[in-house]
Formats: sequence, C-alpha cells, structure tokens
Amino acid sequence: MTPELHRQFVETAGRISPALQREIQEIGPIILPDRRRKGLVAFLARVIVGQQLSTRAARSIWGRVEDAVCENGGRIPDFFCERNVPLLRACGVSGNKVKALCGIVTAHAEGSLSPDRLKKMNPEQRSARLQMVWGIGPWTADMALIFYFREPDIWPEEDVTVRKTFSRFVSDAGAVPVPEAAALFAPHRSLLALYMWRIVERTPS
Repeated sequence: MTPELHRQFVETAGRISPALQREIQEIGPIILPDRRRKGLVAFLARVIVGQQLSTRAARSIWGRVEDAVCENGGRIPDFFCERNVPLLRACGVSGNKVKALCGIVTAHAEGSLSPDRLKKMNPEQRSARLQMVWGIGPWTADMALIFYFREPDIWPEEDVTVRKTFSRFVSDAGAVPVPEAAALFAPHRSLLALYMWRIVERTPS
C-alpha cells in the first residue's frame, strides 16, 4: 500500500465513520502477506484446519499437525491420506476437516488445483473452481483469493470478523448501508478486510 492509497483509505473512511477513519489512520499503510511459499495445497490445508476456530486454537492445532508430519517422516501435502487419519484426528482435526484435507490432495493429484491453471481464471471463476473441491466453501475460497492469489478487490462476506467489525463502524455512523460502504473502497476491498482483522487484533479483549 502506497502512502497515497493509505490517504485515500483514510479519506474514504471519513465519509463513513470517524471511528473507522481514526483506526485506519493509526494502523497506517498495510500490505497483504504473501503466503504462496509452501504452495497452494499447503495453504488450503492450513486454512481448512483453521475454519471456525480462534486464531490461537487454529495455530495450536496446525502446529500439532506439522509436528506429526515431521515425527512420521512425511511431508505436506502427501501426509493427508487415509492411513494417517488417526494421526490427524489425534492432532485435534475434526473428521470433516480430515476428509477435506484428503480431498484437496486428491484434487491436486488430478490437476484440479493447478495454480497455473487457476491463475488464468478471473476471481469468480477461480472461486467457483475451488469450491468444486469437497470442504472448500466461499470463505476458504476467499482466503485463497486474498492471500494466495493476492487479488486486490475481494470482500469476504462469509468472514464473521470482517463483516461484524465493518458493520459496527457503519451502523454506528448510520449514514451509508453496509454493502455500499464497502464498495466505496473498491478496487481495494482485500485491504479493507485486512484492516478489519488488524482492528480486532489491536482491540483489548
């Protein structure tokens, strides 16, 4: 995010909510983390393990998964297979999530999750293709679009933290409906979502 884009965010937020404007001003310019290093399958696996969990719980369970992989001489994603189901369950991964992990490995082996092919699609097509894999829903697809494919204008409606945090600012101000308020930040709504996560992280519990 350039200083100019940050100023645009601050100005746009001021049209919606003074409180939101203050938060974005204080956080400063942000950039999307690059989470492509370990590959798409590993990225999706970690996202699936963390579904509907707190950040702390998701990090803890994923750490146990990584330990189990190392202790058993495996590697991600090959470790996600039928014979390792008991080990994954012992790490705290639910049965449905284990099924999803095995499913993405199968889809990858069949070529359905080829990053090169997916990159040639537009975001809507890519999201639809990802969701053809069992266990990948709209939220997981959005996380992939934002953090792996680094699409700049994804607004993750299914993310409770993003939706509730932004709605709170908009509702408190009461001037602009939530969908219209988010649209004001296009074509950079992925960064708006990242601001919502950052705001929650810095809010005392």
